[in-house]
Parts: sequence; C-alpha cells; structure tokens
Amino acid sequence: MLGFMAFVAAPTIASLVISFFDYALVGTPRFIGFANYSRLLFEDPLFMKVLGNTLYYVASYVVINVVIAIGLAVWLTARTGFASFFRAVFFVPVIIPTVAVALIFRLLYLPEIGLINVALSSLGLSSIRWLSDPTFAMPAIIIMSVWMGFGYNLVIFIAGLKGIPDSLTEAATIDGAGAWKTFWRIKLPLLSPYVFFATVMTVIFSFQVFDQTYIMTGGGPINSTNTLVLYMYQQGFEFFRMGYASAIAWVLFALVFVTTLIQSRMQGRWVTYDI
Repeated sequence: MLGFMAFVAAPTIASLVISFFDYALVGTPRFIGFANYSRLLFEDPLFMKVLGNTLYYVASYVVINVVIAIGLAVWLTARTGFASFFRAVFFVPVIIPTVAVALIFRLLYLPEIGLINVALSSLGLSSIRWLSDPTFAMPAIIIMSVWMGFGYNLVIFIAGLKGIPDSLTEAATIDGAGAWKTFWRIKLPLLSPYVFFATVMTVIFSFQVFDQTYIMTGGGPINSTNTLVLYMYQQGFEFFRMGYASAIAWVLFALVFVTTLIQSRMQGRWVTYDI
C-alpha cells in the first residue's frame, strides 16, 4: 500500500495539480486554471496534427495486428508439425528490445541499399524514402510495430482456439461446412472474448506509442510521425513546459478511458461467452 501511494497515487495526483500551473522547473509555478487545456484543445494546431497521427497509428496498428494474429493462430492450430517452432519464432520479436528492432528496421528502410528497397528495385519498382517522406514514415513505423507486437496476441488467440471443443468443428464438418464457414460460424464467435481482450489491450498500448517514433524519426518528417506521448515528452523535457505536458498526459488518459469504455459497452453486440 505504501509503495502504491509513493510510486503511483502521489505522482498521478501531482501531475493533475501541475497541469493547472504554468510550471517550467525553474522559477515559481503560476496557477493558470484550465489555460493549459484550453490552449491544447483550441489554440495549438500542432496538437490536432499529433492527435490525428496517434489515431491513425492506433486504428491501423490494432486492425493489422489483430487480423494477422488471428490468421496465423488459425493456421498454426491446424498444423500438426512444427507448430511449436513457428509459435516461438513469431513470439520472439515481442521480447526483443525496441531499440534493437528500430536499428534493424532503419537499415531495412535505407533509401538505396536497404533490403526492402533492393527488393522493390528487383521488381522494377521505384525505391521509397520510408523515413524521410511524410507519406510513408508512419506506415513504416506501423509495419515495424506490427512485426514487434502481433506475437503477443497470437499466443492469446491460439489459447482461445485450443479451448474450442473438437466436437463442434467435427459436427460442422459432418454437416458439410468448409473451413471458411466453420471459421466464421463457429471459431470466430467462440474466439470473440479473446478478440475483445486482445483488442482492448492493444488499443491501450498503441495509444502509448513512443519508443518507435522517438528512435526512428523523432516525430518527423514535418511532424508526420509525432504522437501524443512523444509530444508530451517534447513539451516536458525539451521545452520544460511541465504544466502543458501534464495537461497532454491527462487528455491522453481521458482519450484512452473513453475509448475503452466504448469498447466495453459495445462488447455485448458481438462477444459471446456461451459454448
């Protein structure tokens, strides 16, 4: 309890209080009420761009991550050989440090000699300036993030698929249902609680994206990959606007809370807990 108060509750309350001050680490903090929030939401054009970048990242990353994880989980549970090997291979990126992954992908994304552009050139396609073109910088980060993260959801979905009774799929096969129909009518509905959990957790974590953008692009080019947490870091530790950074943190908290609440309210429409 003491640890929770010292390392969780106290810093959280302090950040909320600081968000109502003009606080720059040096000098006397000046109480300004909701001015930080007003400026953030109505006067800061860069915040709206950063918010749009974050929502774009979250939507793209969550959908691609979950779809790939479900597809591979179905494929692996249908295999009889090397399933454990492939499961381990797909999970390894989850435990590799982000810095190491980012360095590898920076090499892959090099304009002329990067492996990805070399492959594109061999197909007769023009090379892409992945990290210096505002059009491709965010997709490049999303690709890297998906490669790093889908293995976690893959393990969850494999556990869910293994919990489906074989009698249900066997009965569907006897009734003439093919693999595709069996997946949509039996496997996916029974997997829905796992999909719901994975989606909620993936959304929460994706809103907190920082390492990838900080290491790969620093938020550039032209703020095309700047996200809420990175923007909060810049305001707090580069410009020393601690009050403004705290306001960004609480806006992010509100955004994550509302998104999670909407997901929870909507689960009754598509999640089934009955077998």
